[in-house]
Amino acid sequence: MTPITAAAVYIGVNILILFYLSFRVVGRRQSAKVSLGTGGDADLEVRTRAHGNASEYIPITMLGLFVLTQLAAPLWAIHAVGGVFTAGRLAHAFGLSTSTLPARAGGMILTWLGMLGAAGGLIYLAVA
Repeated sequence: MTPITAAAVYIGVNILILFYLSFRVVGRRQSAKVSLGTGGDADLEVRTRAHGNASEYIPITMLGLFVLTQLAAPLWAIHAVGGVFTAGRLAHAFGLSTSTLPARAGGMILTWLGMLGAAGGLIYLAVA
């Protein structure tokens, strides 16, 4: 496995996470008959927020992961950033969707660690 193929796996998995969360929003919108906003539907609010949160974090970190490969980051670094971040996104989505606070909080910590790893690696490889 090369760094770019490892990054492709993490990017693909994160796209699937976004798709799944989006699918849950659309499904709830249809059953609640709400076309815009959340219409006061608590479940739709949670699903919309879970998707929105993922949409805020995933794209920029996956871009950072891709650029790390272009700056010749080692395979272990791609796995460290991609694995920690993706685990965080999965845990956070689960925690937010099921009101499981430890999973949600732990997911955010892993998300931030993945982001910081990407940022640190990018800056280091850019100036080294």
